[in-house]
Formats: sequence, structure tokens, C-alpha cells
Amino acid sequence: MSGYGLNCEEETKFAFDWAGGDANIVHINDLIASPKMLQKYDILVFPGGFAYGDDTGSGKAYANKFKNHLMKELKEFLSRDTLTIGICNGFQIATNLGILPGGLAWNKRGRYIDRWVDLKATGKSPWLSGIKKLSVPIAHGEGRYVISAAEYKKMRASGQVAFVYTNGDICEFQNLEKNPNGSDYDIAGVLAYNGRVLGLMPHPERAMFARQSPLWYINKKGPKEGAGLQIFKNAIKYFK
Repeated sequence: MSGYGLNCEEETKFAFDWAGGDANIVHINDLIASPKMLQKYDILVFPGGFAYGDDTGSGKAYANKFKNHLMKELKEFLSRDTLTIGICNGFQIATNLGILPGGLAWNKRGRYIDRWVDLKATGKSPWLSGIKKLSVPIAHGEGRYVISAAEYKKMRASGQVAFVYTNGDICEFQNLEKNPNGSDYDIAGVLAYNGRVLGLMPHPERAMFARQSPLWYINKKGPKEGAGLQIFKNAIKYFK
């Protein structure tokens, strides 16, 4: 998806294409004009950005536009054996659409944060196949995941916690705290629809190449692919 301030669609398309897919960038107005278009796709992506400038709260205005015009088509899409991902602003959109649990609030320090983080995969999902841990960047002001204790208990029991922030190579090397935005229970990403819908605040599409990592120079002769690529490869593999 694209439009009205989403601004990571190009690099996200690149990630899916490089992983072996054939991605298209579709403006929300074009989808509203031809809603049946969604039927021909297997993967729906809400990329990062600042839709509507976050003026009414992160992801709310874009989600409302989607609800007002495309909710029937979205429900039909989710009822099929499809995959959906929301990254950063896209995660915020997905929670406002009600297709993912919880919500996103201002970072605990009340400011924008741009740095790399370490993640541990804790859920079961086609998106997460073969992934135990990875390091990817974050870039957000409203990335603090919030969830009630009762809802968290349900999520944990059903395996809906996709990623948690952890102390890994990045944090140890740069002496950084593991959970910079103060997310409840260290949650960085969540799942729904039996793992077919993934939302996460970190940007895997910004970790396509090993040289993008702050630690790339330590092992220059290692793999050339970045840790984030596996998420996109998993999505493409799901349909092969």
C-alpha cells in the first residue's frame, strides 16, 4: 500500500522482489477505485512512514480511510490463505484496523528514536520460519506497544507475541538498553489470524544487506545478506 505519507513502499517492494516475489505498489485511492484488485494478491503490506503526518494519532487516519471504503474486501482477503504485514506505521495502521491486538503509544521518553535493536522470535508464523533472533533498525516516535495484563496473558498462551526486544550483539556492543521505547513486556511485534498477520515496529526492509548493520565490519567475509531478508523470503516461500 501507499499514499498520504506512507514512505517506505519502495524499499519494501525491493525487499519482496529480491526475496523472489513480484510486488506492486498500490495507492489506497486506486484500491478504493478498484476494490476487487485485492483478490489477485496473496500478500498485503502496510509499510512504514508517517501517514497523514500522524496528526490524528499514528495510523488512525489511514486506518479510518481503509475502514470506510475497504473493510469488506479486507475481511475477505484475511479469510483466504493470505499473508499480511504491517511495519512501523503499518503496524500502527493494523492495530487501528483491529486486525492485530494492542496499540502503539508515545515512546517512554516522549521523543523519536532511530537506532538498531536486537530481537528474539517467540511466535509461530510463516513469517518467522527459521528465525530465532535478528538485529534490525527502528525509527519511530510512537512505538511503545501497550497491552493489558489480561490480554497479554491470552496472547502469550496463543503464541501471538512475534518478537521481543532482547540484549543481543547490537545492545552489547553499543551499550544500549534493549527496549528503547518502553514497550509492555518488551514486545516488538505481534501476530494474528493463526500467524498469517504480522505487525512489528522495527524495519526488516532496512536490513537487507549485512553492510547496513553497525557490526558489519567485524565479519566482512560473512554472509552478504542482511538479517531482515529472511522475513520476506519466508513470505514468498509460503506460496511456493
